[in-house]
Amino acid sequence: MDEVSHKKVQTNGILLHIAEQGEGQLVLLLHGFPEIWYSWRHQIPFLARHGYHVVAPDLRGYGDSDAPLAPSSYTIMHIVADLIGLLDHFSEQKAFVVGLDWGAQVAWHLSLLRPDRVKGVVALSVPYYPRDPNNKPTDFFRRVFGDDFYVCQFQEAGRAERAFARYDYLTLMKKYLFISKTDSLIAPPGMEMIDYLETPSVLPSWITEEELQVYADKFQESGFTGPLNYYRAMDLTWELLAPWDGAKITVPSKFIVGNEDIGFRTFGTRDYIQGSIFKSFVPNLEVVILEGHHFIQLEKPQEVSDEILSFLHKLSSDT
Repeated sequence: MDEVSHKKVQTNGILLHIAEQGEGQLVLLLHGFPEIWYSWRHQIPFLARHGYHVVAPDLRGYGDSDAPLAPSSYTIMHIVADLIGLLDHFSEQKAFVVGLDWGAQVAWHLSLLRPDRVKGVVALSVPYYPRDPNNKPTDFFRRVFGDDFYVCQFQEAGRAERAFARYDYLTLMKKYLFISKTDSLIAPPGMEMIDYLETPSVLPSWITEEELQVYADKFQESGFTGPLNYYRAMDLTWELLAPWDGAKITVPSKFIVGNEDIGFRTFGTRDYIQGSIFKSFVPNLEVVILEGHHFIQLEKPQEVSDEILSFLHKLSSDT
């Protein structure tokens, strides 16, 4: 089998860098913040060996993909359109879609907006939340969590970038990939979130300094403005999604989360996921809770790979 190959694809007016391997049904792997395609380095060869054409893009604004300057170019509509262009590039009517963190948000919304292009969706770490017609996201976050909630701090153009600039890129990766705070990512008054996050003195066993350096080197090249613009476009996304109020995600879906993920343990997320409300919005849903934290595809690569593969095999055999 060929090794992972890299190329750039013209889609939706920009160039997306993709890593790909294998032949067969198309599987898109969508990374989160602050990541790149490399976060799927365990799943790409595994799924390719099992007969799938695996494509892991750097989402717009990340890595070697184009990064438009305006925050308004980072709505969910833009990201979904980028992926539709990828499917068209490969002449595929439908694909399996797997996403983590922001990639999960994109995967959910690709499934919501274009179910005709999705065979099945696997979302990791971030469940689907329907649009609240009465509250813009940033208004809700400020009211519930205050101005020092990380999403609120990210809204001001240049603020987070200036705070990040006080650290080397390897330290930034360590701060974000190993978040251990338990208080909803709210910085103390007058403190920037990046200053509040701890830098671990010892790395967990599931990642090496050399692997972290791959992320650090790429973010040193591309910067953080593109990734931060996803947060700055949240309210615009909210406006644009109004026509889909009340719509359900009907494609076959699997949700995987780590039981120690800060997002699972806070915000009432555990009850939401384990109760009936989540499944009322995503009726064809299977939920899997693993031992682990937020970046579960890195921490438990084989378990996550097996969960993805079993889902793909089930749907492939059903068709």
